[in-house]
Amino acid sequence: MVQIKIKKGQPYPLGATVKNSGINFSMVNSSDEECGLILYHKQSGDIQRLVFEKKHRIGNISCFFVEGICVDDYEYNFFIGEKQIVDPYAKCILGNEVWRRAEKEPITMRSGFYQSQFDWQKMKTLHIPYHESIMYCLHVRSFTMHASSKVRNKGTFEGLVEKIPYLKELGITAVELMPAYEFEECEQEKERNTIEYQVKHFDKLLVDEVSDVSNVKLNYWGYKEAYYFAPKASYSANGNPIQSFKTMVREFHKNGIEVIMQFYFPENIKQGYILEILKHWVLEYRIDGIHLKGGRLPVTLLATEPLFANTKLMCEDFSLAEIYPEQESPIYKNLGYYRDDFMYDTRKFLKGDADMLKGFRYHMKNHNPKCGVINYITNYYGFTLNDLVSYDKKHNEANGERNQDGTDYNYSWNCGIEGPTRKAAILKLRRKQMKNAICFLMTAQGTPLLLAGDEFGNSQGGNNNCYCLDNDTSWIDWRLMKKNREFFEFVKRMILFRKTHSILHTPEELTMTDRLGLGCPDLSYHTEEAWKVDLSNYNRHIAMMYFGGYARKDKRTADDTIYIAYNMHWETHYFALPSLPGGYRWEVVEDTDSVNDELVASNQIEVKPRSVKMLIGRKYKKVRRMAGKK
Repeated sequence: MVQIKIKKGQPYPLGATVKNSGINFSMVNSSDEECGLILYHKQSGDIQRLVFEKKHRIGNISCFFVEGICVDDYEYNFFIGEKQIVDPYAKCILGNEVWRRAEKEPITMRSGFYQSQFDWQKMKTLHIPYHESIMYCLHVRSFTMHASSKVRNKGTFEGLVEKIPYLKELGITAVELMPAYEFEECEQEKERNTIEYQVKHFDKLLVDEVSDVSNVKLNYWGYKEAYYFAPKASYSANGNPIQSFKTMVREFHKNGIEVIMQFYFPENIKQGYILEILKHWVLEYRIDGIHLKGGRLPVTLLATEPLFANTKLMCEDFSLAEIYPEQESPIYKNLGYYRDDFMYDTRKFLKGDADMLKGFRYHMKNHNPKCGVINYITNYYGFTLNDLVSYDKKHNEANGERNQDGTDYNYSWNCGIEGPTRKAAILKLRRKQMKNAICFLMTAQGTPLLLAGDEFGNSQGGNNNCYCLDNDTSWIDWRLMKKNREFFEFVKRMILFRKTHSILHTPEELTMTDRLGLGCPDLSYHTEEAWKVDLSNYNRHIAMMYFGGYARKDKRTADDTIYIAYNMHWETHYFALPSLPGGYRWEVVEDTDSVNDELVASNQIEVKPRSVKMLIGRKYKKVRRMAGKK
């Protein structure tokens, strides 16, 4: 047994802090029960218990400084009374290194010591503004777990690094990771037998003959209370999750891609604890953004934390009046609204619902001077883009809850047949609807976010809630890339088109006025008549013209003027085209109904049912294709 010395410790930082002469241990105990430290020797198996005495307690914090142990030889936990506690501030969690699809036997989780040593290779953070970002939401394991991913390290942080060339080809500037911190993916039997669990899942227990309610179920996504300070060990290929995650961030940054992390905090998580967690990830792992999810989030506290001034903070709502009082504005716009409004309204417009023009027009222009706006048509909770146009109803039977889980409000349309079909007309319509959706996303002023795999038609077989499935349903099937290559190339073109035309993603809100006296408003609306729009509830078509003089390609060159006609009606409509200056003509650069370019010779265009047609006003020399189009 090693001889150790116990000295006076410091209450902060909480957890275990390694120093040259020893380790400072600090834990919170709000009870009167005896508490202390348990040391486990890795080789011998010896266990030592060190009790915090009254002199070691300050408020509800007990702390001491321990000399005489080597961090490489030990693991630790805390205890309160008879209960062992994994350190909630542990930077390294041991015992869950292997991903588990089912609970075979209880595992022992222990806290590991952590020393910050990593070569960042002079890496710099990117600070990409919201209006220049193209975001991409993914699950670390699902993204590369399928054999078709062709990566060496499937389902890991290293696997994401192997896919960086693909993400660059697509045009992504930021990846948003679903929970990638340590969590127990298998819920214990005892958790499901508690009153707390049964109350939380009362609605499920009301259903007759719900299968296997008492059995352990996989929590594949990880939206539960977790060990928030540590990267998930089973997502590391080399057995060192800290090094794996940092290497991933470094390599993403080298390639111009930001890393945004989702954090889910149940209502019982203390707000001060949340602040410490996020500080750690920003300082230690140099992440670029945080998407906050859960209850009782200290949003204003986090938004006013000076450390996060250059870190993207995204959630459903902010009290901007409290965060930026008296007309104050941020130097760097780091806050971002992450809401479902765009998703639901554009889905309704896509399938041709009545009275959606006003909402569609609002979302395409929506901009906030103090806060970014994140737009998405699909997300991990709900249908994939392919399933959105292939299913009217969810098909979650594989989840074992008799299709009772997952949202019923999908606002989807199967285009005439539920699920897979060989009918050419149905498949053509579905493909066109997917292209229309991408057009909505990439031509709206807010920041577009793609769900991983949507760019080549990934499907989950109509399952809109794969929270418990670790199989081909939830894994991205990369074989679809070959099958749907034409659609993938379309998505690439649309991303590039957005990037190369700054009028589609301006840093300031478009005003629909000629505020600079250029002879044309920055944004205008058109239908059968130029400069006029009919927003009647029965109409399902509108055109938007973006005047390029209000944005720049570079310091000397104004952007192109762009005209986009959206027709979600099941009938053809004719749109009037505003006149262009002498020498300029309208050129069709994209049409979701066809692949042909055309030079427009008249003052109107025909837009086929359920399609989008995009035009650019260019000085005419010869017909040119949109950048990237073959």
